[in-house]
Amino acid sequence: MKTRVLLFAAIAATTFTFVACGNKQAKTNETAAVEQSGAMEIDSLLANAETLADQAVTIEGVCTHACKHGATKIFLMGSDDTQMIRVEAGKLGSFDTKCVNSFVRVNGTLKEQRVDEAYLQQWEAQLKAANAEKHGESEGGCSSEKKARGETANTPEKRIADFRAQIAKRQAESGKPYLSFYYLEATDYEIQ
Repeated sequence: MKTRVLLFAAIAATTFTFVACGNKQAKTNETAAVEQSGAMEIDSLLANAETLADQAVTIEGVCTHACKHGATKIFLMGSDDTQMIRVEAGKLGSFDTKCVNSFVRVNGTLKEQRVDEAYLQQWEAQLKAANAEKHGESEGGCSSEKKARGETANTPEKRIADFRAQIAKRQAESGKPYLSFYYLEATDYEIQ
């Protein structure tokens, strides 16, 4: 019995090693392919966004969503769904809806959108005047946009309150009274 347990443990350890090495190799191959293409990984872009703002960059990632209002925006995912960036078509007009669930390479300029108290007050004024732009599947906004920003609230009022709390926290920690959200303004793209 003891021999069987030891044998089973050895087989399990060997299997785990092969699976772990296989996953590491797959990730290494993916990273090498991105490096060879000259494109930046989305995770790296997001981690270094503050220093890359207003610069030309090339990224590649899986397109998880195209805006239903004319495909003027797409969302590319990095290593997981917490690493997402919005890509705006800008002068291109719109993206091909075939981008969704495809690997897409985009050239463009990284832009910063700042959300501060003035931005939130303007949003509240629009809500009061009932002129707020409806975007997404519900009044809570586009779910892909919210995921890219790390939002969880489901109404505009709750989203505004959450932003205020995040701004207060950031100001206390770093002295910056705003939130920064980064997106790419595309100059061209290619479905891989």
